[in-house]
Amino acid sequence: MLSRYNDDDTVCGPCARTAAEAPSEAVPLWVWRDAVVRDRLAKLDFGGLSKRLREIIPLRQEDLAGITGLTQGYLSRLEAGRVQLTHIDRIVEFLNSIGAPADLARFPLRATATPSAPEGNVSSLPAHDDMAEPWTAHRMVAALHDAMRGEPATMPTRPNRRQFLLLAGTALSAYIHQWSIADAEPLERALGGAQVTPALVDSFQGTIDGLRTMDASAGSGMVANLARAHLSVLYETLKSASYTEEVGRRLAGIAADTATQFGWFHFDAGHHELAQRALLAGLRAAHASGDPRYGAGALSYLAIQSYSVGNARDAVTAMQAAREKVRTLGSSQLEAMLLTRQARGHAKLGERQACLRALGPAAELAQLGPTEQDPGWLYWMNWGEILGQTGSCYLQLGEHRTAADHFEQAASTLNPTDLRTRALFASRAASAHLLAGDRDGGFIAADAALTLAANIQSARLADHLAQTVDYLQAIPSQRSSELIERSRQVMAAKEL
Repeated sequence: MLSRYNDDDTVCGPCARTAAEAPSEAVPLWVWRDAVVRDRLAKLDFGGLSKRLREIIPLRQEDLAGITGLTQGYLSRLEAGRVQLTHIDRIVEFLNSIGAPADLARFPLRATATPSAPEGNVSSLPAHDDMAEPWTAHRMVAALHDAMRGEPATMPTRPNRRQFLLLAGTALSAYIHQWSIADAEPLERALGGAQVTPALVDSFQGTIDGLRTMDASAGSGMVANLARAHLSVLYETLKSASYTEEVGRRLAGIAADTATQFGWFHFDAGHHELAQRALLAGLRAAHASGDPRYGAGALSYLAIQSYSVGNARDAVTAMQAAREKVRTLGSSQLEAMLLTRQARGHAKLGERQACLRALGPAAELAQLGPTEQDPGWLYWMNWGEILGQTGSCYLQLGEHRTAADHFEQAASTLNPTDLRTRALFASRAASAHLLAGDRDGGFIAADAALTLAANIQSARLADHLAQTVDYLQAIPSQRSSELIERSRQVMAAKEL
């Protein structure tokens, strides 16, 4: 039996081998386009293949061991050339576990989606090498097309923290740097398609604004398909319609907003690779719009995703780049929001002083109120958000009593219609109270979180609630047992 202190998807040895028989989501398709990976596979150099996979995804030996069912020690010896995979059954199991395409191997593997060259002028694969592509209007449209591919069949109950991203570390930093320095192309188009009017653009903006508010109150599970459909309309419009330079810029901005929200919906549902693909497309569209505020928005969600999956340094890097890009605009609420995301990254890294240095000016800027330069999509940024994010930082830093105090203050000042944020902060408040030894405060906050969660479809929220339940299980009392049972009923209702 596994300990409750294990990671979300930690399994024992026999279960790991069983899981390895199923197609792996942890090794994305783009790795099979890498020349070194193909060479190692062709030469049956499985140690070299293992090492190269870990370099470019990236992975730890422990991660790849969990995927393949091998032990970390054996994998280390394999990469060092001290042992060899020679038994046909073990070779097939190894290749199947990492999702090797059947047409690249010399063994009878399960059929898998094989990476192929993009058809026509539009990429058909997750563009890991998209960072090498120029920041043109054409590539922006292709990236939007990529973002709409690969819709998952179901929403996971809890996010998979080991589902790896397209870009991380140096590669992601390089991509962000290109966004910040590349020149934007003109967007005027005179094709045979219908002329796009300003009124139509206004209706496009109204649609994504409506989806954003629906998501805040009901969760991503309710609106993801609607966002995909809206992004499809924008993609076709940018690709085929006629429009002036002014209208083209507005279209690109709305496409950036929509792709960013679509990525956020994927993230909230726990689909990290799909989320990042959409967010990177949103960054390209933001660049084409000429408005850095859209890019800052896409980067803010990339930051949340990064610190949520263990890449906190990427979050800090993204927020520093975004702040530098918008620092002269006078958008106080946008800068405040970016600073809170940077603070969360510092907190995840255990960098207390850097975290507090970011939270201080964030609070000062938030108190100034919104300016004309603050984007409309940032309507939810208020003092309650500052308090909640500050509480989240203190919770991560292990200062539980201070965290609980901030969450309590946030509860009365958050936007009342933003039910998911209220539920998330309530679940974190419950954890903070319980970790601080305040059982009654923890019970009250957990009760509030469960009440709010009943009508929200969000795998991320489910993950937070499950964490709260872990803390409740350590408390032997009738009240904690009642809350645990109630949590099970709420989660079961969502699965139905």
